Amino acid sequence: MQPTDDQSAGLLARWRAIPLYLRILAGATLGLVAGVLLGAEAAPLAMPAKLVLRVLGALAPPLILLAIMQALMRAHLGGQQAWRLVTLLLTNTLVAIGVGLFVANLVQPGALTTTDPPSPPATKASGAVDPLAQLFDAIPKSIAGPFSDEGTVMGVIFIAVAFGVALRGVRHHEVRTVEDLVHVALTSLITILHWIIDVVPLAVFGIVASIVGANGFHDFVALGGFMLAVLVGLLLQTCYYMMRVRLQTWVRPLGLIKDVRDALVMAFSTGSSTVTMPLTYEVLRKNVGLREQSASMGALVGSNFNNDGTALYEAMSALFVAQLLGMHLTLGQQFTVVLTSVIASVGAAGIPEAGLVTMTMVFKAVALPTDYIAMLLTVDWLLDRCRTAINVMGDVTVSCLLDGKTRDLGDRG
Repeated sequence: MQPTDDQSAGLLARWRAIPLYLRILAGATLGLVAGVLLGAEAAPLAMPAKLVLRVLGALAPPLILLAIMQALMRAHLGGQQAWRLVTLLLTNTLVAIGVGLFVANLVQPGALTTTDPPSPPATKASGAVDPLAQLFDAIPKSIAGPFSDEGTVMGVIFIAVAFGVALRGVRHHEVRTVEDLVHVALTSLITILHWIIDVVPLAVFGIVASIVGANGFHDFVALGGFMLAVLVGLLLQTCYYMMRVRLQTWVRPLGLIKDVRDALVMAFSTGSSTVTMPLTYEVLRKNVGLREQSASMGALVGSNFNNDGTALYEAMSALFVAQLLGMHLTLGQQFTVVLTSVIASVGAAGIPEAGLVTMTMVFKAVALPTDYIAMLLTVDWLLDRCRTAINVMGDVTVSCLLDGKTRDLGDRG
């Protein structure tokens, strides 16, 4: 007896009702068990992770492109204050990436253990057909790939089906302006991304099982060191924020943390700076007492571009995986990580599981295998909340810096 559409929708709704971090933890736990039981035979279980990361790699560039376009079109920028905002955002992001690279190079958590880079799938003997390999090859590496001279019909069909189903939800949306067109395109891509996120726990299960089966628990020992290194990096970034607030604004750092603690707690609990945005603006106006322009530009406009915690995390992740695989990233490659992380962090706002999406671009920029992104997901549920709180703290800091050293007692929220 086949399940009906209503039953399938009900199962999907119940699946999505479980917090993502719990699903990921369950997938990681089952993966550990499967890896121990199956040993080297668990290697084929990594295929779901490879498929998920292949699709994410294809989605990342257009997602970031459209997210930046939409943010720029909707942002209300103008005057000298706007240029100051851009300067502050860029400076904070570069400092965050610098902190991340400094801590990763100093601590070198990936050097606690090393493993061999994942080898390419073995080719079958002549005449043999591997259905899984055929399925993997049918998934395009980029959205535009299937339309090139070397594209395949299967890739075109894959994209057509995905967008056809995703666009059903916005098929009645009127497109009158360029902004409407960008909105529809971004909405359809985010819909597809939600489907991918739904199967991320399965990918985590597969990659954990295959890594444990091949290398035991050595990689996860290094992962614990990586978590501590990231938390140290985020703490240093917070100290940088507090130093700037103390030296360049009228606001007192300890009082600021007390006044905005509700927004920080909400950011940590939800893992979304976008959801926290209205509360961030409210506490800046009512609790801190910033001017309306400063609070709105920093918390509402700046939050679309300010993702310092995400940028720091992605830079550290790239170095960690390189250290884990015994690969040395030159200064030039680390500079490439900086540039890619800046661009990726700008496009991260408004994208669910933004770090997962944009990290594929950072890894590919320095030729790192994206397979290990799935392993990072086992601890990402916690680090995501920590870096989201830092993202919001960055918005708060920018708002205070825009307000300056003089308090306006006549402009209270």
